[in-house]
Amino acid sequence: MLKPILLVEDDKRDLELTLVALERSKLSNEVIVVRDGAQALDYLNREGDFRAREEGNPAVILLDLKLPKVNGLEVLQQVRSSTQLRSIPVVMLTSSQEESDVVKSYELGVNAYVVKPVEFKQFVAAIADLGIFWAVLNEPPPGSMKAMRRYE
Repeated sequence: MLKPILLVEDDKRDLELTLVALERSKLSNEVIVVRDGAQALDYLNREGDFRAREEGNPAVILLDLKLPKVNGLEVLQQVRSSTQLRSIPVVMLTSSQEESDVVKSYELGVNAYVVKPVEFKQFVAAIADLGIFWAVLNEPPPGSMKAMRRYE
């Protein structure tokens, strides 16, 4: 049973590049796309527009740092403080190379911090590697679910 990848990204260009990269990696996992931190939390907690979604957690959360409504650090903090969500792997996928962002992300329990490469081929390769590792090679925690829906 394949578990979905939750992609939390507000930048249209980065979103499309990430989806292309995941597609090129030939992953069969569904990609759930949300565009802000509030939507991500609603999805994870099965609230708001996501009340009726299937039970279970995604295989991994690819989380942008700079998001509208609720930023990536706040989403990460809420995920790590929830007994139902804390075991979900979270990868901060961001353009920020600020040391304070990296330090704070790890302090809050991020599993990996990846700076988005500027060059397209590098970006595609980085996303493909992330997708393959987290969705195929990594053994997800119990409670993860099977589930490309976009919620925009």
